[in-house]
Amino acid sequence: MSKYEFTLPSSSGEDFHSAEHLPLIVYFYPKDSTPGCTTEGLDFNARLDQFKALGYTVVGISRDGVKAHQNFCAKQGFRFELLSDKDETVCKMFDVIKLKKLYGKESLGIERSTFVLNEAGEIAHEWRKVKVAGHAQEVLETVSASSPA
Repeated sequence: MSKYEFTLPSSSGEDFHSAEHLPLIVYFYPKDSTPGCTTEGLDFNARLDQFKALGYTVVGISRDGVKAHQNFCAKQGFRFELLSDKDETVCKMFDVIKLKKLYGKESLGIERSTFVLNEAGEIAHEWRKVKVAGHAQEVLETVSASSPA
């Protein structure tokens, strides 16, 4: 099991160092301010206190810039940070850049995915090809079940 460690610019205006926020829930999403990504963010935001109570930090990652992230957070009232991975370094680390088809056109984009990193920075749980409905709750139930508390 390899260790996942990264630093990305954050919607907070600071750099986010993953090693300083373990255990960590990282969800990758395609684009700020789109319907599915908004719903997913709101679902994680609604459960943020429960994740925090279990000791987890939650972050979202997309290829959008910090300014777009800040606008998205402000508009939606997200209480967690969104990280900007414009050059796809972290996306590639987690292998979430996939060929996607939209309206018959193919393009490379982020496949909606979520990873739980444990205290050692290793992947404890992962979800790929995520469907938004019920996903944040499923992640919460998974980390609750595996929590030492």
